[in-house]
Amino acid sequence: MSDLPRKAVTRTAKLAALPLGIAGRATWGFGKRIVGESAELVGRELQQRTADQLFKVLGELKGGAMKFGQALSVFESALPEEVAGPYRAALTKLQEAAPPMPTRTVHAVLEERLGEGWHELFLEFEDKPAAAASIGQVHRGVWHDGREVAVKVQYPGAGEALLSDLNQLSRFSRLLGPLIPGMDIKPLITELKDRVSEELDYGLEAQAQQTHAEEFTDDPDVIVPQVVHQSDQVLITEWIDGIPLSEIISDGTQEQRDRAGQLLARFLFSGPARTGLLHADPHPGNFRLLPGGPDGEDDWRLGVLDFGTVDRVPGGLPATIGESLRMTLDGEAEAVYELLCAEGFVKETIELDPDAVLDYLLPIIEPAEVEEFTFTRGWMRSQAARIADPRSPAYQLGKLLNLPPSYLLIHRVTLSTIGVLCQLGATVRLREELEEWLPGFMSEDPADGEDSVAEA
Repeated sequence: MSDLPRKAVTRTAKLAALPLGIAGRATWGFGKRIVGESAELVGRELQQRTADQLFKVLGELKGGAMKFGQALSVFESALPEEVAGPYRAALTKLQEAAPPMPTRTVHAVLEERLGEGWHELFLEFEDKPAAAASIGQVHRGVWHDGREVAVKVQYPGAGEALLSDLNQLSRFSRLLGPLIPGMDIKPLITELKDRVSEELDYGLEAQAQQTHAEEFTDDPDVIVPQVVHQSDQVLITEWIDGIPLSEIISDGTQEQRDRAGQLLARFLFSGPARTGLLHADPHPGNFRLLPGGPDGEDDWRLGVLDFGTVDRVPGGLPATIGESLRMTLDGEAEAVYELLCAEGFVKETIELDPDAVLDYLLPIIEPAEVEEFTFTRGWMRSQAARIADPRSPAYQLGKLLNLPPSYLLIHRVTLSTIGVLCQLGATVRLREELEEWLPGFMSEDPADGEDSVAEA
């Protein structure tokens, strides 16, 4: 690949080939079955070929296409095993790497943004990228003061490519639907489009990252790299080594899985309470497990990267979430229903049975009911099937509930994080984190409830 494909016609052609390719493979599979090959074997091969083509195209295009692929990857644990199996390896590829931008292009961006003498700012600079993502790639270097740094360089034309890809993906979202059964693709693409301009602004990203880095300085559990330098299209931060969470998912020990899961849950709920910001891109490529936790070198800390997408939540997560969760666990059906109505989760024109709403919610919040809970793909799939099956009472009730705009991103981040916990197969003391960090969850914590809801 010579450069990021930017012309709309080129990108559109590549993306349009996806549904055509799916149709072609279906015909090929039909032919194989006619000559007597096993339907199960043919079906498995079809899925594998589809996954390979989908993620090859998304990875090559970077931009919005790859962003879409990364967003899908965190929901992999909700898919039926016969669908998820062939896709898992292809999804993981998107979480950590993509074809690199040419060295000449990287140097051109650095010269334009850091000046002709940009080489003098570094004692060392590695031309080969250490990682590549949806809108930029990361190079390892040594800053002039001796600090090891990560140099994030934005692809030229990334903004145009993001919007072009997402618009095109939106047009044939129905055709993509069969690739990820049970998932409504179009709202996911719409939300990604809403976040484009913010993610392209490295100034905003630098502010969000530095806020977290300062808050978590000397934290025994979480490490966030300090910002070293920022300009348009270039963001330089301290480098951190560690094991990517995608590797823990594929090859980690149970001890590593459990520790990573606990820290991921802790960061999800403590981050907003401590910084007023919610890290809103929780796919495994943005986390590392590093040695040196509170119990020494044999313990682990969580390294957190990429603050390009954040939600601003002054005062922490809305207290309504904690209050409704606590009342649901206590079986207070009427109180839960009143709160959901007041917050707009139930529209004024709709009337529901409070006990039915409670029955709908209880299985979802099972992890908060017990002292510790083991998140598994099987549990996630059972929840997805219960809500997605048109014959299920939960499906019928779910269609009548509403998700207010102010909760959209919080909802997606929470679901995505739970998806990663299920990929890890981690045993997590979730209730402990809720009691410590979630406003409104503890009944004795009037917890600035109304204020934080109003601010959020």
